[in-house]
Amino acid sequence: MNQKTWPAPSDGPNFSALPLAKFNNRVQRQPQQQPPDFHKRRHSSINFPTTTTTTTTTIIVPHGPNHPSGSGSSKSSSFSSSRSSSLPDYDFSSLPFDVLSKIAASFTLPDLRSSSMVCRSWRDALRPLREAMLFVRWGKRFKHGRGGVRPNLQKALDSFLQGAARGSTLAMVDAGLIYWEMGKRDEGIAFYKRAAELGDSAGCCNLGISYLQAEPPNPEEAVKWLYKASIAGYVRAQYQLALCLHHGRGVECNLREAAKWYLRAAEGGNVRAMYNTSLCYSFGEGLVHNHRQARKWMKRAADHGHSKAQFEHGLGLFSEGEMMQAVVYLELATRAGETAATYVKNIILQQLSAASQERAMHLANNWKALPSSR
Repeated sequence: MNQKTWPAPSDGPNFSALPLAKFNNRVQRQPQQQPPDFHKRRHSSINFPTTTTTTTTTIIVPHGPNHPSGSGSSKSSSFSSSRSSSLPDYDFSSLPFDVLSKIAASFTLPDLRSSSMVCRSWRDALRPLREAMLFVRWGKRFKHGRGGVRPNLQKALDSFLQGAARGSTLAMVDAGLIYWEMGKRDEGIAFYKRAAELGDSAGCCNLGISYLQAEPPNPEEAVKWLYKASIAGYVRAQYQLALCLHHGRGVECNLREAAKWYLRAAEGGNVRAMYNTSLCYSFGEGLVHNHRQARKWMKRAADHGHSKAQFEHGLGLFSEGEMMQAVVYLELATRAGETAATYVKNIILQQLSAASQERAMHLANNWKALPSSR
């Protein structure tokens, strides 16, 4: 694995599904009463606060041409619930189809299945997005040659376009990536923007990176979209935003803010952010100088496969007298292309017994990098 030195330039996008989005339901309120806080649910159950007072609430379920559950007349049903006061009525099925489709545009298949169980109206409204997930699945098979099919980029693109036409932001992002890889950058940016405007964090991140790599680049617009994805918790965007703040691209250089986003991305599993966070602590740039924290994040980056971190962590172990462990990390760095690690490793090997040398090589041969978000 060949990483760039501090700070690293923009890297390619990494995708993930967007968590279940929040939504608001229409509320029919009774006169002179305040509605309670109503939290997002994935399923149709509603839990009300209970007290010793028992009252009866009537839920009005409208029926009509726009509601598959009825044919033009209204229907009421009553239930008893123990609570302190009368509560407003909630009608989930009254959410317009187009609004629900936009809210669910970035849902994964499990989220779509759960949401489709809320009511008949939701099941019908989300049918195109459920179909889109099939096209996304086939698109990934054709792109990577999985599931017994041969790689075929054009068929993959066609599948993603079918999913995008049904409103899935996951399909839009994958279609944008293929267009970008084909050299059709304008088409790629267009699909990223469609996904980003629907609130997809991967779309926002990829759109930001695209603006950084465009000809000519548009760093100001890039920072806007990277920040939107970053505050939503998208780790790759947090790392890219930190780089922009560190370089002063599209925004004034701010080492303190850069270090803050490096740390957040590192905590989220980004390997390059771990390495840069270690350097921030080591040199006191943006973060208070802290040798212990610097060593911790350097080791984490090394254990996740960052070759420069393996080299520098090996040097640190050597300076602390941990010879055999130092050899392990220096050997890993050498295998990853850090040629400078070879000289130091050979010096240390001369000071070790044959048994220790054999043990160090055995550990290096059986080493596996910890999983990360790249």
